[in-house]
Amino acid sequence: MSLSNIFAVSGSALNAQTVRLNSIASNLANMSSVGSSPETAYRPLRPVFSTIYDDLEGQSARVNIEGVYKMPPSDNNRRYEPGNPLADETGYVYYPDINVIQEMADMLSATRSYQSSMEVMVSARKLQQTLLSLAE
Repeated sequence: MSLSNIFAVSGSALNAQTVRLNSIASNLANMSSVGSSPETAYRPLRPVFSTIYDDLEGQSARVNIEGVYKMPPSDNNRRYEPGNPLADETGYVYYPDINVIQEMADMLSATRSYQSSMEVMVSARKLQQTLLSLAE
């Protein structure tokens, strides 16, 4: 595996974790947004990733972002708030089905993965600089 492959693999990981962190930020920012039905309430975002093998031997693999998908509508967080202007005819509003603890755990995991990938890139850059200094 060449050093350029290391940068490609780490770069794809950084990009994937950035998408993951953006999804988490959107979910946390909209957790108090209400809708008048499960369909109009904010639906949490979930990124989906897959693997792309760079060579036949499978020695390196990049992360592919398949997409960011909205979760299906849910009425798990239906609350009776008849004074809310968005309440339906029975007085209920629908909050998004977002678990703050799960989102925070995902955020910590994404942050750690991002940091690890960045460390790999820094190490590869140092190796390149060492190689260049040997050539002088």
